[in-house]
Parts: sequence; structure tokens; C-alpha cells
Amino acid sequence: MLQKFGFSQYESNVYEVLVSSGDPLDATTIVKYSNVPKAKIYEVLSRMIDKGMIMDTISEKKKLYSALPLEVAIKKLTQEFQTNIDILKNNSQKRTFMDDRVWTLKANSSILVQFEKLIEEAEHSILISAWSDDFTEYLSLLEEKEMSGVKVEGLVIGEIQSNLSNIHVLIPSEKHHLLERSRLIVVDEKEILFAGVENQQWQAMKTMSQPFVKFFTDFFYHDLALAKVTEKFYSQLMDDEEIKELLMKLRY
Repeated sequence: MLQKFGFSQYESNVYEVLVSSGDPLDATTIVKYSNVPKAKIYEVLSRMIDKGMIMDTISEKKKLYSALPLEVAIKKLTQEFQTNIDILKNNSQKRTFMDDRVWTLKANSSILVQFEKLIEEAEHSILISAWSDDFTEYLSLLEEKEMSGVKVEGLVIGEIQSNLSNIHVLIPSEKHHLLERSRLIVVDEKEILFAGVENQQWQAMKTMSQPFVKFFTDFFYHDLALAKVTEKFYSQLMDDEEIKELLMKLRY
């Protein structure tokens, strides 16, 4: 039984001899009946004392040893085993493993489904940037998430009607000659999906890698800030040819 609880053969032998004896025994007697080598006996006895399985005392200048009664030992080991199980369960629940790999997607249908899945799984926050026709596809789901307590912040390229409380709209100028279609979502500050068009084909990357998550979170607010500044000071900025040229080259 003891070996199943992690005790060694020698430890089990010592306990068996002591628990079977009606009287305390000295080390010499334990060696005789346990088959534990004399050179090992004090080391084994010390370990069993530390584990609380045997007791020691001094009687007439002789050190004697006695085992915990079997019923008490069983109760002790059972309680310790259950405690270890509870600790293991708690540690397993607390540990999370972050997948920092970068995944690629090339089919637009797959990208759209992944976008929807990320929105559905969001628990705390969603940052989303997309063109109005793409944004509309997820609008009802985003509104549901916001009503459930998830913080939703969106940047929409083009006109849109929305009940979202934190939505920002950029109406592109005809001079935005580098403005390209793209989609970005950051969920719970831990996962992103960014998609864009290259050679007339949608391509995307999806990752939980924290450097990328932080970069694209900054990317979202960079676009948002530029959109708000341009909207508020449009006439002044467009009157400055140098600034206008720089703004028109940006992808936001």
C-alpha cells in the first residue's frame, strides 16, 4: 500500500515491521526483521519520521521507534492525497498556454468566418476596423455583444447606420489613392486577425502573439486618431499641400 503512495521498498518494510509489533523497537531489531541494510536504517527511519509515519522516543538511553496505527496512517494518507488532487485541479485551472504562432488564411470565406468566430468568443472587448459593407455583416452581432457588456469600438470606412455607442466613421476622399480594403479585429487584448488584399486576393494573419497584439492595437488607434483629426481639421489640413500629400498616402 505504501509503495502505491510513493514510499520506497525500505520505507514500506520499516513501517510494516513497526506496525506489526506491539511494542516500540530499536534500530537493531528493525534491521533484523525488515531486511533493511544496517548502513541504511537510520536514513530510512529519519525519512519516515519526517513523513509523519513513525514516531521516536528515548527510553533508558535507547532510541525507540513506533509506527502510526494503520487506521490513522490510512486516514492521513487519504487526506494528503485529496489535498494534492485539489492543488493539482487549482493549478491546472490557473495555467494557460498562449499560442504565439502566426497563422495565415487566404480564402475570403475563411477570413469572414474567422472574424465572426472571434466576435462571438469575445468576453471583454472588441476593436474592429473594416469597410462599411464588411462591417454591416457583423453589425447585429456586434450590437448583441455590446448589450451583453462587451466593450465594442469600431472604425468604419464609409457610411453606416449603427446603434453602437462607440463607432467612428471615415468617409474616404477621392484623393485617397493608396486607401486599400482591409479588416482588423482585436479581441480581449489577446488575439488579432488582420486581413488585406494583395494581387486581388484576400490574405490574413491570425495570432495571439502579444507583440503583434500590441502592435495592431496601436495600429487601430493610430488610424482612429488620424481619422478624427482629419475630420475635425479637414479644411486646414487640405489647404496645406505638404500635409495633404502625406495624408493622402496613408492607408487609413
